[in-house]
Amino acid sequence: MATPSDAPARPGPVTTRSRLRYVWGEVWRLGLALALSMIVTGVVVLEAETGQRSVDEDRIALDILVGLVCFGLVLLRRRAPTTVALVVCAAGAISVFAVGPIALAVVSVATHRRWWRLALVGVVFVVSGWLYGTLYPVDDGMGWLFDVAGGVVLFALMVWIGAYVGLRREHLAGLHERLATAEREQASRVAQARANERARIAREMHDVLAHRMSLVAMHAGALAYRTDLPPEQVAETAALVRDSAHEALGELREVLGVLRGLGGPSSVDELGAGTGPDRPERPQPTLADLPALTRAVTEAGPTVRLVDRTSEPQRLPTAVSRTAYRIVQEALTNVRKHAPGMSASVVLRGAPGQGLWVTVTNPTITDRPEDADGSASAPPASGLGLLGLTERAGLAGGSLTVHDGDGRFVVQAWLPWAS
Repeated sequence: MATPSDAPARPGPVTTRSRLRYVWGEVWRLGLALALSMIVTGVVVLEAETGQRSVDEDRIALDILVGLVCFGLVLLRRRAPTTVALVVCAAGAISVFAVGPIALAVVSVATHRRWWRLALVGVVFVVSGWLYGTLYPVDDGMGWLFDVAGGVVLFALMVWIGAYVGLRREHLAGLHERLATAEREQASRVAQARANERARIAREMHDVLAHRMSLVAMHAGALAYRTDLPPEQVAETAALVRDSAHEALGELREVLGVLRGLGGPSSVDELGAGTGPDRPERPQPTLADLPALTRAVTEAGPTVRLVDRTSEPQRLPTAVSRTAYRIVQEALTNVRKHAPGMSASVVLRGAPGQGLWVTVTNPTITDRPEDADGSASAPPASGLGLLGLTERAGLAGGSLTVHDGDGRFVVQAWLPWAS
């Protein structure tokens, strides 16, 4: 017997539907109570006509009038259930037509399962039934004890029905609350997943593009600063800028393709290259690609010395190798951005069961070249690179430390390497 009070109010058609459900609930309950009252009243009238019960016509008219008043009172049972139940039960002492409202009020009180209220209403109900049997006795050979026992049994039955209805309402309300809680938790998980995905995308975009764009910025800055270069060297540097920009665009398309989930044989990017199964995605770089990275950086300007002291590098897990590559790549990008022209050294050491140490060291500089207008050409420092490396190392189960002093800048990371 779900009522509108059991469901949360919502705007629009749902509220209208709730009101209609409320009206329909009241109509069928009152109809059932009216049918019960008419049946019991018909039995009493039949007993009066056959002489089994001493009831005259005036008393029957008063009985029906009091019962109709009780029908009006029972509409207020939701606001004051105990008071209404006490009044209609007391009216049962002179009106058998109030049986329907009495049953409806007692069931309504029982749904709340406040036992002291039920005990009070039960006493009034049993006493009223006994008084009615005393005022209008029936010649059936049974005494007042039968009236009291019957009243107790009827009251217990109504209480059982009301308690069942109350338990069912609480069960439905609990289900609704659990559903609402699950929806809120799901929305929270979705929001958290979106935030984590945004952070992952930002780190991945930074790792992929910062390397190439730093090359573009460095060579473009050299062209702007060195106005005395011969045409051949200007053309060579411009070609390097062009190639680095093209490589950056290609890597950007690959990253966006992965993040968008593009697939299928019909997927075509803006340059006409398919992104479906016929064109598999390029695997993420690992330490095996580190020599190529150091050569590319060395060809672009600063000298990078790679020292690999790891034992059994073929047993290094792929995830750890990929993380180490990204750490070296970002560290070398920072060297080009903040210490242009300075050499760098990359040292790898470790073994299975001990872990992998990655150390990138470069001298620091305090004076920077100036542009033609005299302003320092310091690249903007976002601070996201080292933060991303720290998070990446932490996610891999390792750690990353940065030391800036004694004229050297050292980035050192430790990553787990299971035996």
